[in-house]
Amino acid sequence: MNRFMAWTAIILGCIYFILPMTGMVEFSLSMRRGVYSLDAYRVVLADPVFQATFSYSVIMALFTIAFGVLLVVPTAYWVQLKMPEIRPVVEFITLLPLVIPAIVVVFGYIRLYNTSSWLPLTGSVTGTNILLMFGYATLALPYMYRAVDTGLRSIDVATLTEAAQSLGAGWLRIMATLILPNVLGAVLSGAFLTFAIVIGEFTMAALLDRPAFGPYMQLLGANRAYEPAALAVIAFAITWACMGLIHMVSRLSKHKRVSH
Repeated sequence: MNRFMAWTAIILGCIYFILPMTGMVEFSLSMRRGVYSLDAYRVVLADPVFQATFSYSVIMALFTIAFGVLLVVPTAYWVQLKMPEIRPVVEFITLLPLVIPAIVVVFGYIRLYNTSSWLPLTGSVTGTNILLMFGYATLALPYMYRAVDTGLRSIDVATLTEAAQSLGAGWLRIMATLILPNVLGAVLSGAFLTFAIVIGEFTMAALLDRPAFGPYMQLLGANRAYEPAALAVIAFAITWACMGLIHMVSRLSKHKRVSH
């Protein structure tokens, strides 16, 4: 009976997700009357604005991932090695972006870093891009930190550090050649989640007036019919590709640990 109920719940859950996706995909293929076609996808992919906004978001995602890795990996490593007693505090701080809406964060940025403040980041394109990157890193912090922290817990950080120090390695070399390679799978999992968040984020990019992919999706949805459905399918495919890569990286990491 329990097995039957479990399978029933799984099937109902699949139907709940699959039916709307099927309807959206079918609608995106119906731009040409009476026949299925990829016209909506061709129109979207050929749009220079799509290419510019998607490229911008990809570049911002890469910078956000790099910044997140540089911030989170040393922090999580140091907390686990030297200050395990403050782990609950750090975990609480990293969870705050889940309960504080993005619109609150971005309005705080605008208020604090406007052109009349002590650090006028919004007064230039580069400054606004940096501010947006910080915002994206904040949104991705809960996922990046937990991925890295889980990876660090799976290895003996103290023993590895002591062994490296006994051989004369400094902290920078320990981080670059010992810790980071051992948690690379976890870092990549956090990186793929960060990429998916940045690609779909709307609020921060819109309020900071940046040419990102999220605002483009909203603008297209307000003025077209079939193209937004095609764009939603593309965004969904990107997100699931990231999830698939996370799964693949996790399996490869487990296989490496077992083989060693």
